[in-house]
Amino acid sequence: MSSYRRSPPRRPPPRRPPPRRPPPRRRAGPSERPARDGGRRGEGSELTARILVAIPAIAFAITIIALGGIWFTLGLIVLGILCLGELFDLYARVEPVRLAGFIGLAGVIGAASAGDDKHVLLALMALFPLLFAIALAQRRTGTLGMAFTVFGVVWIGVALAHGVLLRDLPHGDGIIVDILVGTFVGDSGAYLGGRWFGRRRLAPSISPNKTVEGLVIGMFTAILATYLAGAYQEWLTPADALLLGLGVALAAPLGDLFESFVKREAGTKDTGTLFGPHGGALDRLDAVLFSAVVGYYIWLALL
Repeated sequence: MSSYRRSPPRRPPPRRPPPRRPPPRRRAGPSERPARDGGRRGEGSELTARILVAIPAIAFAITIIALGGIWFTLGLIVLGILCLGELFDLYARVEPVRLAGFIGLAGVIGAASAGDDKHVLLALMALFPLLFAIALAQRRTGTLGMAFTVFGVVWIGVALAHGVLLRDLPHGDGIIVDILVGTFVGDSGAYLGGRWFGRRRLAPSISPNKTVEGLVIGMFTAILATYLAGAYQEWLTPADALLLGLGVALAAPLGDLFESFVKREAGTKDTGTLFGPHGGALDRLDAVLFSAVVGYYIWLALL
């Protein structure tokens, strides 16, 4: 019987992993694709949106300025309450005394319509006992909430009261139009100038998108716009129009930065949604709250 060796079973060769296919290329979304026109298309659409949003606001402003009297006062009270409500919403954590704030705002604006600057001061001082009484009735608001309520009434209410005082001065309606033209045209000039030429940040800790170049261009356009608006008013000399434009050019950007600081402290970008993607009422009137006050005292000095 012959013997033989049995060959060991062959092991199958190890499987090689299939070649890895490169992942499919993901199409970049609209926000990730480089703009062929350098971003100008987006700027154009945003500027168009700004203009469309501004049309009803301009119509409202022209109407109440032309009517004057009680209608102008009521219009500013409505705008003031909208702005103050947005401010209180941003700082709801400090529990501002909302009712006292709204009454105080209406009081200082109404006092400007019924009297003069002394009556505005009287109405502001009358806010304190009212504020204390309502705070005691609520039993939840502390001194921080009361202090913030006064801050809102002074910032918004007293500024709008100056608008009423200005409207009652000789040619006050025309001066208000000049101030609004200079403020909003200057704001648009700063926006476009910053987009096209902006390189150096103006105040990165407060508003990262604002640039020194945008500020300079905005101030120049504010002065020019105010001057051109005054050119159609025979009672306003070119020198007075330039002085008024300079005041607007200095005050409006400061008012914008002031509101940006308030929003930054609150940790938000916009104060509301009244104007859709362009923010709330306070976002639109922040510069006016400073330029109207400066414009009032400049025109009062020129009379």
